[in-house]
Amino acid sequence: MKFKQSDVQNQRIERITTSHLVIGIDMAKETHVAQATNFRGIVVSKRHLSFSNSMEGFKKLSRWMTELQQNHRLKKLIIGMEPTGHYWFNLANWLADSGLQVAMVNPATTKRNKENRDNSPSKSDPKDALVIADAVSRGFYYEYTRQPLEFQRLRTMMSDREFWVTNSIRLQNRIIRWLAIRFPEYSSVFKDWTCKRSLATLKTFPCPRDLERYTVQGIMDAWRVHMQRAGGTTGIEKAAQLIAQAKRSVGERAAEEEAKVDLKRLIEEFERITSMLEQIEKDIEALLSEIPMAQQLRSIKGLGKIFTAAILAGTGDLSQYAHGRQVLRKAGLNLAESSSGKRKGRIVLSKRGDSALRKYLYLATVQLVWNNPVFRHLHEHNVQEKKMKKQQSIFKLTGKLARILVGIVQRGERFMPEKTVLAWTEAA
Repeated sequence: MKFKQSDVQNQRIERITTSHLVIGIDMAKETHVAQATNFRGIVVSKRHLSFSNSMEGFKKLSRWMTELQQNHRLKKLIIGMEPTGHYWFNLANWLADSGLQVAMVNPATTKRNKENRDNSPSKSDPKDALVIADAVSRGFYYEYTRQPLEFQRLRTMMSDREFWVTNSIRLQNRIIRWLAIRFPEYSSVFKDWTCKRSLATLKTFPCPRDLERYTVQGIMDAWRVHMQRAGGTTGIEKAAQLIAQAKRSVGERAAEEEAKVDLKRLIEEFERITSMLEQIEKDIEALLSEIPMAQQLRSIKGLGKIFTAAILAGTGDLSQYAHGRQVLRKAGLNLAESSSGKRKGRIVLSKRGDSALRKYLYLATVQLVWNNPVFRHLHEHNVQEKKMKKQQSIFKLTGKLARILVGIVQRGERFMPEKTVLAWTEAA
């Protein structure tokens, strides 16, 4: 498995010169700490600057940087920080909106280089700020630019969706646990407990004892309160199965009333979140219709709205990328190898990047292998002809997908299957 790799950063960065004042900022919840160096990493301030995470603090930082530039006759300015947590977000945006150059340093870079200054593992906010400034002065950063509004909206909506999907999964696991304790035979009647008939049953007859006194017709009549098509052959069959399973159930019967209240709350919350997720997905689809490149991406058969939205939320404007390798690096899907002398180490994914983007690029590739004839053909070729393992082929096709996404956006065209197959054949 091989990806083409590049040693350059994701973005085209400006070379640090003798005219630069380099600022490193250690971010915190309430008080940030800044250090200033020249292009060689020599500290140019008398002491570090502590400033609050507020407009007054931001202006204090601005005055301090302006004064240092004047005192040391440095015309250019670059400000580095770590994109950890969410504390950096407001300051980075304020600086970018002020027309200043903002640089992001990978936390792994500062962790590896924190002993360079004093040959000590000690840690403090001023020292961390200096380590960040050192990394920037050596070019170990990528530039931060604010994405256009539609991509910021998309990222916010996808983050919102991810949160509620996680909560929905927790609720579903809780309901499954409830059923396993109170009515373990339930899954033999309803394979999918989230279907309409199952939800109507859980609202009306949550415990086996509730079903014992009912007839088949009585159960179907109760279902009609919650669903339109409660009868029919399927309804009669399911009602009969429920009665039979309830009579032989080994489910726990203690504290049934309290358990019913618990299930009622779980079902109500599950339906509320399901309704919210449906609305969020409608809003996402509406927003995608306003983004021209989203229509280009959706021309790839099998790449649905959620995968398209997740990829654009993670990458931003794909027209800013020069090559698909940059998307892979941003997602942490570039390869890393540890070898020395005669020892040949394993080649693994670096996983130094956006974990959400990494997840959705991988899942999108799996989806395309299942639903897109071109990707299915390429996967079969990798496995059968090149003798790759299936997982190796998936990751190789993830690289292919990244290059296709950037390519069709750069050229302003839709996905052309025959062109993809031809390019792959020539490369092979």
